[in-house]
Amino acid sequence: MKLFFKEHALLIAVQMIQFFLILGIYWLDGYRNLLPALYAIFLGLFFLTGYLAYHYFSRRRYYLRLTNSLESLDDSFQTTEHSPISEALDHLLKDQYKLYQTKIKALESKQDEHLTFMDQWVHQMKTPLSVIELIAQNLDEPDSSSIREETDRMKTGLNTILYMARLRTIEQDFHIKPVNLTKMVNEVNSENKRFYIRNKVYPNLLQQKQDMIVETDEKWLFFILSQLINNAVKYSKGKSHKIDLAIYENEGEAVLEVKDYGVGIPESDKRRVFDPFYTGENGRKFRESTGMGLYLTKEAAEHLEHRLELESKAGEGATFRIIFGTTQNLTTM
Repeated sequence: MKLFFKEHALLIAVQMIQFFLILGIYWLDGYRNLLPALYAIFLGLFFLTGYLAYHYFSRRRYYLRLTNSLESLDDSFQTTEHSPISEALDHLLKDQYKLYQTKIKALESKQDEHLTFMDQWVHQMKTPLSVIELIAQNLDEPDSSSIREETDRMKTGLNTILYMARLRTIEQDFHIKPVNLTKMVNEVNSENKRFYIRNKVYPNLLQQKQDMIVETDEKWLFFILSQLINNAVKYSKGKSHKIDLAIYENEGEAVLEVKDYGVGIPESDKRRVFDPFYTGENGRKFRESTGMGLYLTKEAAEHLEHRLELESKAGEGATFRIIFGTTQNLTTM
């Protein structure tokens, strides 16, 4: 209705001015009998109101469509009245929809090509890194350890790129199956053995339920846990020599906990640590931070329908918990 009156505001104003001009001309001409003039104005207003009412109700769907926002792109194919202007609007929206879809498909195609290239590039880079590691084993210390330390950093960066590329199609990359959490923790610890030794920070498995089995994607859970452990060790280096890992059940839900005693997370950074590329105060102190690790961890956990909890206090360390839903907890104990 508001749009209708805005469109016809000029017409109404011109009609009002016209009525007053006619009255003024009659008055200046010496015609003093106002009743016929007022009757003429009444008839004019009556027909103007009738025209506006007919025009609004005959094109009511057209004005509603212009006023209400589209809830989905498919709404572009809705039809209104068969008036010329309504049909022109329908045609315009359909053409716009087709153009939009064409551009979206072109962009998606380019992005898919880019992601495929990144995926292939990461895998190609892993081969020379493995060769460098083999060569480094035959070198004397400390050269051997220094080279392997750098190759480990490069592997971590390449894996981050790979999982970031896969995140877009994570639904297609899922393989949900029962996973033993204790076995998973041991595998991650074994994979990061040199990382622990190099930073002089070691894992301490506190609570564990040997038969704690959950439904999840093994590969993505391995990545999530690796990221949390990597952060825990990195921010504990020089302040603490251990991180605590715990597997337990809380109110029917399986919980995998990673706790460190490092620098902790400032209160001002807590709400943003899961944002992409956000490094925060600690990221500026520890130059290796990319700001993508926790973002990818949070996104992957949400797609797996796991909850990720954070507790931290600056200077006292941080605790991250991966909480599996009751429907995902398959423990036999």
